[in-house]
Amino acid sequence: MEFYILIGIIALISLLVSNRLENKFNYYAKVQLQNGLSGKEIAEKMLHDHGIFDVKIISTAGQLTDHYNPLTKTVNLSESVYNQRNASAAAVSAHEVGHAVQHATAYKWLNLRSKLVPAVGISSKFSQWLIIGGLLLGAASGNTGIGFTIAVIGLTLMAIATVFSFITLPVEYDASNRGLAWLKANNLLSKTEQDGAKDALKWAARTYLVAALSSLAMLLYWGSRILGGRD
Repeated sequence: MEFYILIGIIALISLLVSNRLENKFNYYAKVQLQNGLSGKEIAEKMLHDHGIFDVKIISTAGQLTDHYNPLTKTVNLSESVYNQRNASAAAVSAHEVGHAVQHATAYKWLNLRSKLVPAVGISSKFSQWLIIGGLLLGAASGNTGIGFTIAVIGLTLMAIATVFSFITLPVEYDASNRGLAWLKANNLLSKTEQDGAKDALKWAARTYLVAALSSLAMLLYWGSRILGGRD
């Protein structure tokens, strides 16, 4: 029962923050930029101003699907950001280029995050199954230790994913700070537009914060079940 309550709380908080984020981006999408620049044009200018000429800007389908891919060196902007000329588009494009700047300057937290990606890929697929399977095996086989060992392996994988989610926080906050600082330094946005861009990115960052705290809550829950129930 505790597990389902925890899942419900996490899902509710995530839904509320995600809805708030979507509402914020929709609201600031109505604030048209006085400079008339599109998300793509802002991204191009920020890349050039930082001396980065080997990164491509690509339009990608969907909404809030924007991301930077360090493997292909591409800033991927959703169609609404790529073509639009509003505060939301300015915020997102500057944020994603912020990641490109991190990559170009070997930002330590981004490098560490990238190194953990393969392990997190494994963790996301197997950690919870190993934990549940280990607990069930332990209950069925008695005090043999086999189930406990399997569960601990799953818990370790989950811990790696939790560490990854917390390392993601400085990466995301720093990318936003870089983007907002560049927009302000170049006087590309009016005060109202700048405030809107900052507010939109603040709520985007909160989705990562909720994800990190949710991951920690799940880790602590399963840790108490596995380690707390050990004789």
